[in-house]
Amino acid sequence: MSKRSQRIVLKFGTGILATEQGIGLSQRQIARLAREVGALVRAGHECVIVSSGAVAAGLATLGLATKPKVLAARQACAAVGQSQLMHAYASAFAKQGLEVAQLLLTHNDLDSRVRHHNARNTLAHLLSSGNVVPIINENDSVAVEELNFGDNDRLSAEVAILIDADLLIILTSVDGLQDAQGKTVPLVRDFSEVAGLVRSDKGHTSTGGMVTKLQAAQLAVKAGIPVNIASGKKAGLVYAIVAGKRVGTYFPAK
Repeated sequence: MSKRSQRIVLKFGTGILATEQGIGLSQRQIARLAREVGALVRAGHECVIVSSGAVAAGLATLGLATKPKVLAARQACAAVGQSQLMHAYASAFAKQGLEVAQLLLTHNDLDSRVRHHNARNTLAHLLSSGNVVPIINENDSVAVEELNFGDNDRLSAEVAILIDADLLIILTSVDGLQDAQGKTVPLVRDFSEVAGLVRSDKGHTSTGGMVTKLQAAQLAVKAGIPVNIASGKKAGLVYAIVAGKRVGTYFPAK
């Protein structure tokens, strides 16, 4: 693991937090991810999580077998599921001796100069405590962009830029960007060269797919923040990425 203290944004997609059926949360997955983030914090790194998963959590509570097509129903699922998502994180991180803090943001919050400043100051104060992991989600009950398209990918890049992160790690249900033969592309320096590789398909629990992940990576890289897209279902990859090892697809900063 890198000895230099880094400020790291980790984006957890719905596909790695939900159960295999996409209904409810995988407590086992959340516990493992909390252990890995906890190890980073103990090593001196500052970690912020941008997390999806509220809709999947809400589906189980509301007794729904599939994600609703009606927007208001998806927002209702998110409203019910957000507290469950945070409870799962709070329980998992408590076992690591860490507290969690919830921040619900919209893109308008980050576009507003005053709210941008307030969010930045809040996160800086939380990180300075040394034992709090901020967990950010879109405020899905009032904003709809990530519910319809994105799964918090763009939001993770915006948060990374907001806090001047040293690294953005986007964990998903695949190993990274795949080439035409289905092999992981280890390094991307020129986004135009890989645009043709990106398909619009995505997991049944997700709303983004690789398209929005590539867009998020491009946004962060342009701001000088390197990005790694890797599998969130394989243990130990977070450690490897922070240690500088080539895992998944790496996008060096401009």
